[in-house]
Amino acid sequence: MEKVKEAIRKEFAGWKKWEVAWIVLATAVILGLSIYWKDSLIGILAAVTGIWCVILTGKGKLSSFWFGTINTILYAIVAWRARYWGEVMLNLLYYVPMNFVGLYMWSKNMNSETEEVVKKRMTLKGSLIAYLLVAVGTVAYGYVLKMMNGTLPFVDAMSTVFSIFAQILCVKRYMEQWVLWVVVDVVTVIMWVYAFATGTGDMATVLMWSIYLINAIIMLVKWILDTRVNATTKEA
Repeated sequence: MEKVKEAIRKEFAGWKKWEVAWIVLATAVILGLSIYWKDSLIGILAAVTGIWCVILTGKGKLSSFWFGTINTILYAIVAWRARYWGEVMLNLLYYVPMNFVGLYMWSKNMNSETEEVVKKRMTLKGSLIAYLLVAVGTVAYGYVLKMMNGTLPFVDAMSTVFSIFAQILCVKRYMEQWVLWVVVDVVTVIMWVYAFATGTGDMATVLMWSIYLINAIIMLVKWILDTRVNATTKEA
């Protein structure tokens, strides 16, 4: 058991150094390029708080939900200007309250050794059911947004529905959330590149989602490793 704990401490120390460098680099890139492109202050603040939120979420830190609350409000304003109604509703009506739900749920399941939330994995059956529901929900919501004359309705719907399910898995501490976040980030980068090209979006938002994508891939690997360590600890 002591050997397992020592392995956990070594892994945690290694990740901690790397993650500090990652959050500094990501913030510097966002600020530097956003200022160069002369983006709006709201867009820049939304991007920076969003970056801190997703990186701290990957670390399993409770503070991620406080930055997430600030980010969702600011990002909703940016999405409103671009007429991405799905993104506006998702952030104001869902993410804001879910940040407080997540804060409560995670606070009950913290690892005293690492000061991070305890991660879990879904069963294969559970994963397949979740992904099927995501697909059905995306098509249905796409038609709703199309009737509202939204921008890129089915792409917007995909981003929204995937995000809803990913946030639920996040609150429940499941590693599979990061699979959905990778898809969400790819789709949303496309959305905001289109918005920037048509003059309705900021480059800061494009950069934010691009860094989200890189972060989601990194954190998918981290959570896979962490869940394996947790399984080993239980066996020990």
